[in-house]
Amino acid sequence: MRLGEARTPEGMRIYAVGDVHGCHSMLAEMHDRIVADVEARPVADHRVIHIGDYGDRGPNSAAVIERLVGLTAGNPRVVCLRGNHDVMLTDFLDDPARAGSIYMANGGAETLRSYGVNVNRFAWLMSDYPALARQLKEKMPAAHVTFLKNLPLTARFGDYFFCHAGIRPGVPLDEQDAQDLVWIREEFLLDESDHGVVVIHGHTPAREPDVRSNRINVDTGAVYGGTLTCLALEGSEYRFL
Repeated sequence: MRLGEARTPEGMRIYAVGDVHGCHSMLAEMHDRIVADVEARPVADHRVIHIGDYGDRGPNSAAVIERLVGLTAGNPRVVCLRGNHDVMLTDFLDDPARAGSIYMANGGAETLRSYGVNVNRFAWLMSDYPALARQLKEKMPAAHVTFLKNLPLTARFGDYFFCHAGIRPGVPLDEQDAQDLVWIREEFLLDESDHGVVVIHGHTPAREPDVRSNRINVDTGAVYGGTLTCLALEGSEYRFL
């Protein structure tokens, strides 16, 4: 199955939003654009799929998660998948002594600050991670924790397969390893084989959407000064908002 052959379910449009990383204002604007697009181009059914990595590095992770918690509540049209940064955050909450250093080195301090935890600019390098995790648990709404811990790893609609990082080539879709789905890079990115679906993913930032015959990467580095990308799929056609 290649791009141009792959199709969405009949009568369904899918919007796939790339890595957000705490860029709440960009996400809010993108949601407005999606609403406007649906109004301008009515369709029988649609889905909005967020590809993961909602927090870290950017300025307002708490607001991003609050927005997504609200949008997904009782709304099957909005789907949020799990990214590696979402995994790192829940690992930090569950076992800060083990996960603290890697989480904080990958933008976790910005997430803590967005929830009102006092994290000095460089002090976290020698921090008491369990103490920081306790503060975060006190300030983070329970609904946010539940949301993050229950994020699915994948979604499939028609001939399109959605996940955060990619898949392990040659492994059946229903046997993919969770670690690969949120972390894989070169083994997937450099593979040109037919996966039986077109994979829509993020995780590896690019200057613009990376469109290949077997995959589309929608991470365009919003938190690094790039744009937040949304891919619109309908039938066998695709376009970008």
